[in-house]
This record gives sequence, C-alpha cells and structure tokens, in this order.
Amino acid sequence: MWRDPGTPADSYYQVRPECTDVPESKFRIKAGKTLSSRKWKASFSPEGYLDIGKTLRRIQRGGIHPSIRGEVWEFLLGCYDPKSTFEEREQIRQRRRISYAHLKEDCHQMFPLVGSGKLVTAPIITEDGEPTQDPIVLQQINLEKEPAALTVGNDASGGSQMGKQSNGHGAMDKREIQWKLTLHQIGLDVVRTDRTLVFYEKQEHLSKLWDILAVYAWFDADVGYCQGMSDLCSPMIMLLEDEADAFWCFERMMRRLRGNFRCTERSVGVEAQLGNLASVTQVIDPKLHQHLETLGGGDYLFAIRMLMVLFRREFSFPDSLYLWEMMWALEYDPDLFSMYEDHESAEKSEGPSRGKAKSKRHCGKFERENLKNGRKNASTPLPISVFLVASVLKDKSSKLTEARGLDDVVKILNDVTGSLDAKKACTGAMKLHKKYLKKAKNT
Repeated sequence: MWRDPGTPADSYYQVRPECTDVPESKFRIKAGKTLSSRKWKASFSPEGYLDIGKTLRRIQRGGIHPSIRGEVWEFLLGCYDPKSTFEEREQIRQRRRISYAHLKEDCHQMFPLVGSGKLVTAPIITEDGEPTQDPIVLQQINLEKEPAALTVGNDASGGSQMGKQSNGHGAMDKREIQWKLTLHQIGLDVVRTDRTLVFYEKQEHLSKLWDILAVYAWFDADVGYCQGMSDLCSPMIMLLEDEADAFWCFERMMRRLRGNFRCTERSVGVEAQLGNLASVTQVIDPKLHQHLETLGGGDYLFAIRMLMVLFRREFSFPDSLYLWEMMWALEYDPDLFSMYEDHESAEKSEGPSRGKAKSKRHCGKFERENLKNGRKNASTPLPISVFLVASVLKDKSSKLTEARGLDDVVKILNDVTGSLDAKKACTGAMKLHKKYLKKAKNT
C-alpha cells in the first residue's frame, strides 16, 4: 500500500549554505496526520472554544505544521485556556503585551541598550557596581550615533555611565547589580545560539532574543539568567512574531523548567532531576545503573545537557521542536492555565500541581497514565523529559555497559546527535513510564 512520505520541515527553518554538517530533519509534514492550519481552525467553536482533546490526539499522531506552531504552543504551554473565547484571549493578549512593555521600559531605564536593537558581550559593571572601561562595551554602545539616548552626562567617559544608571531611585541595589552582571553573558550566548540558521543572520533577531532574555532575568530575579536559556527561548521568537507574545510563551515554558536553573551555594537545581533519572534507571535497567555507578557516574551528570535544554543539541532544529510539542501534548494538563493564573498558589511555580478532578479526555496520554495509576496527588510527579533521557540510555544500554570510563559514556551519548527519532523517543519514554509506574507500585 502506498504511503505518503511527507514533506521535510527543513525548508521552514533555513540553514546557512556554509553549514554542511547540520543533520537533516526526520520530521515530515504528513497530510491527515500532522495538525494542519485547516484542522486547527476547525477545532474551534464559533465563540472560540478549543476542542483540546482532539487537538492533542492529532499532535501526538503527527506533530504540528510549522505555519501554526507558535499559536498552538501557546495553548500547550498554558498561555491560554481552551475553554476561553476569542474575545477573552484577545483581552489577555493585549493585557500581557502592555505588561511586557512596562517590564521592558523598566529595563531600558536601567540600561538603555535594552530595546535599542543592540546587545553587549562584555561586562558593563564590576561586582561592586562600578562601570567598566571595557573598549568592547564602548564600541557596542556606539556613542557617535546615539549619544543623547545612551549616555548620562556629557563627560568624556559618558559611555561608561550606562553601567551606573539605576532605576531612578538613586544608587543601584543588589538586584540591579546582579541583573547587569548577567547582561554580557546573555549577549555571549545569544550570538552563539542557532548560528547555523539563516534567521539569525539578522541583527534584529539577535537583539530581540537578547531583549527577551534580559527582561526575563529581571522579571524572575530568583533564577535570573543561566546558560541554556537562550536555546530554549530561540524557537519562541522564530514562531511568534510579536516580541511580547514570545516572551510570555517563554515564561510559561520556564514555569516547567525554572527549577532546573535555580542554583544555590550547595547545589544546582537540575540535580533533583538527575536524581530522578538515576532512580528510574535503577528500576528499569539495574545492570546499567550499577555499571554507571562503578564508573563514578552515579550522579548522572553526563545527562545534564539533555535535561537542561530538552535535547536541543541531540536533535536537528526542526526535530527538537517536534519533540517538544510531542512532550507537551503527552503531558498536557487541562488545568494548566488556571493554575498559572492563580497567583496565590502558582506564582512562579515549578510546574502544575495535582489533586484536582479533571476530564481525562482533555489530558495528554502521559498525564492520563499518571492519573490512572493513582499518582494525581503526587507532589512532584516526574516529567516526561526524565523518561526520554532514560529511554536513550536504555536504547544504548549494550554500548554503555561496555564503557570503560565516563569519557566513553559521554562519547556514546554524543554520537546519538542527529540519529534520534522524536516520535520513537516519545514512544520509548511512554513505555518506560508505564513500566516504571508498575514496578514502583509493586515495591
């Protein structure tokens, strides 16, 4: 029987011609399987209510067409309630855009390069809050073109005064100093993010990514900015044209992941997920877990990148987006929006809570499995990302058990780059999740 091979998604995310070693996408846009623009529009009632159950099943079957990916992601990440109308969502959208504009203006007042179409890649202040005299900073500020907008005072060192500007309330406080200390690191990461894509040949796109990350670092002062966030935010500005919409979509994504980036003097947030990965592997593949412990890899630090940036480096760009939407569709909780909007119980939370009665039809398959196994009241249910990594380890178990050291483990996992299939990975993760729940229930 003839099967539609599908259309490659690579054409929607053009790669620079000189980048010849970029792996081709395995994701194919298939008629009747991939959620198309026509099917998406047909999922709404005349008032705007979305049939989320049908949408989730379609996404799990064949992903989302690139032309509508951004607006579908807004629902998957809990930006909007499927039970809302077109009018209600437009009101929320406009309110959020105004809120983002205020946040960005606050940042602009503290450091005028925010929103200027430029970015910095060198430190602008010292740790005690004094402005640096770094010539790279002065060059990036470009005093000759915009002296009035970007300097304070008319002295010869006006460029360095940008680092001294505060929020209008006198000397900089600790929070502002910490924020300004991260701005150059954001810039360094931004200019390295997805550089194989034609999209980032334009300065306006680089500066938009820098602006969003700079504003987020101020907005979420507890976490600020950490390396890896640029990889997570980059797709948002490619899929959502309005900068404010991209910011809030990224913010919703970070609700799930911010715990991984929270650091203290004693620990890194992602260590908790690495511990969960160790526990899962110990249950589903005790031989592999024992071997990794023998090699000194019982902390599973070799898997940190997969969890921090959700396989962005292991998959091609189009395939990583396909993987994400598959994960979010499988994990989907219909209470996401209401929980995120409830500031008393979920402001800057690290993920949705459990325990509230909900329609299983409107839940993702992974979430339904949790509910079915009586884990709806678990305080910290394991995310599907942990099982995805466990699935990769399980798939490479025969090679990993022959590794003679952690360098071999890292090499084996690096070799999977470009060879993984997103749908198969999710299927493998679901099987391991079911197996893990069953074994955990019997212990």
